[in-house]
Amino acid sequence: MKNKRFYWLLSLVLMLSLFLAACNSGDDTDAQTDAEGDTTEDTSSEEGTETEEESDTGEPKQGGTLTYAIDAEPEGILNVHYYGTATDFEILQFMVDPLFTYDENLAPEPHLADWETEDNKTYTFKFEEGVKWHNGDELTVNDWVFALETLADPDYEGPRYSNVQTIEGAEAYNKGEADSISGIEVINDYEVKVTFDKARVNNLINVWSYPMNENRWKDVPVSEMLGHEFTRTTPIGTGPFKMGKVVPGETYEFIANEDYFKGAPNLDKIIVKVIDNKAVSGALQNGEVDMVPVHPTLGEEVEKMEDVELVTYPGLSYYYVGFKLGVFDNEKKEIVEEKEKYQDKTLRKAMYHAINRQEWIDAFFSGYGSPVDAPVPSNHWIAADDSDLQQYEYDPEKAKSLLDEAGYKDTNGDGFREDPNGDEFVVNFSHYASTNPTFEARAKALTQYWNDIGLQTTLEMIEGSLYYDKIEKDSDDIEVFYGGWSTGTDPDPTALWSSDALWNYTRWNNEKSDELLEKALDVEVVGTDKEKRQEIYTEWQQLANEELPMLYIAELQELQGINKRVGGVEYDVSGSNLPNEWYIKE
Repeated sequence: MKNKRFYWLLSLVLMLSLFLAACNSGDDTDAQTDAEGDTTEDTSSEEGTETEEESDTGEPKQGGTLTYAIDAEPEGILNVHYYGTATDFEILQFMVDPLFTYDENLAPEPHLADWETEDNKTYTFKFEEGVKWHNGDELTVNDWVFALETLADPDYEGPRYSNVQTIEGAEAYNKGEADSISGIEVINDYEVKVTFDKARVNNLINVWSYPMNENRWKDVPVSEMLGHEFTRTTPIGTGPFKMGKVVPGETYEFIANEDYFKGAPNLDKIIVKVIDNKAVSGALQNGEVDMVPVHPTLGEEVEKMEDVELVTYPGLSYYYVGFKLGVFDNEKKEIVEEKEKYQDKTLRKAMYHAINRQEWIDAFFSGYGSPVDAPVPSNHWIAADDSDLQQYEYDPEKAKSLLDEAGYKDTNGDGFREDPNGDEFVVNFSHYASTNPTFEARAKALTQYWNDIGLQTTLEMIEGSLYYDKIEKDSDDIEVFYGGWSTGTDPDPTALWSSDALWNYTRWNNEKSDELLEKALDVEVVGTDKEKRQEIYTEWQQLANEELPMLYIAELQELQGINKRVGGVEYDVSGSNLPNEWYIKE
């Protein structure tokens, strides 16, 4: 049976290779959408691991235009306070600045502002003086206060209220019970004090860190901001490039901001171009684009290109197979019902041992990744050591033994196992759909692993937006499902794993888990001791690794194709360096 499955998997890979080769030949012009939906957001860092050559004088060359491609159509929300997709942020990144960025260790460092605190509850922020908005206005703390008040406004339609709700008085402001947020105190144009509702170790990195030009927006009602031209076609920021001509869904022109407070850009322009993801390889090969994110399935092909460098850097995302263990009431913010089918931990462990994760990664992500054994990517500073976690190696015989032990046996001779009561047992597996054939192929590979140990498995491919709606609402037809999460720079997993969190999609209800997550943020427990916090998160990962509310499948590298005529680009786990440092060598 093992050889049969291997050849079946090999045939899938060969089929995909032929498809991708055809797609990149330029003959197929049909639109194709990447439905991954779990891409990490880019954050800027001033240090990196990939350094390009400079000119003969040792100085970056000045001038020129760089073409940066994105391989999925943006939603078109060009307002950092409202955007909801990583694709939109790939456009916004050239024109906006946060108060702080992150270094290669994911520690925050000052950018637009510096800060100090004595108790992790009250922070004093001091802004850089002389920073200019693209319309010539000077940045002050009032622009940040305006942003915080916008996100807390009852009419705010974006997804970031959670980034302000822990500020003292934000909840009252949101409910219309106050005219201002009591925890915000403006000291002068460049200094502001922010008090949170309680001390937490992650108050700083959780608070919204992008200002909003008060002078420009003050006469626009919050209820009209999302659809306003300032959001859709004429956005401004304080970043290294200003928005120029926009052809929505096609091209976005950025012009150098000569007054940028970190130094004028080396480039004259950056053109962000939307291309079909099937055309990425050809566009890089013929020089149509200078930089573009590369899907792992194209990595080997791009590596062979003479004039292109494939840059790989650590990612902060993981992919998983989840089990629906309960039902969540979003109004009560609690799990109100337990689903019985996958409560048996031995069953879940058997399904884990059945998966050859490295084979699967090699087949569908060209090896640009590795198995992960807990819901924290190994690149994060809180990641537990492998020695602290149980390793679920590929072992189909052990998987079968575990199923026998749990009472899942073939009682009617049809080749598939019944449940412990002797009733038919079928694994109903769901995956989001896309025109990208790798999605269905990789899902089928997972179903085959389970079929091979005698668990009859069906597959349903569901349209992307409907898929996550069904998962959030605990639809009865979602039992076992594929997904992925980006952990971001804040290591706190509470929003994805707390029993009162909507995004706890498995509905894992574990008191010990909740207790550990709370302790890791409690200043009275961990203080400012990073090692103590890491110890608690390791204990939490050990619990998640043992209980297996989901099967942790893989973490992937991030890949970027860069034409060798481009210099000054650096990447690390936090993302790229500032684009004002990029340049054209020739």
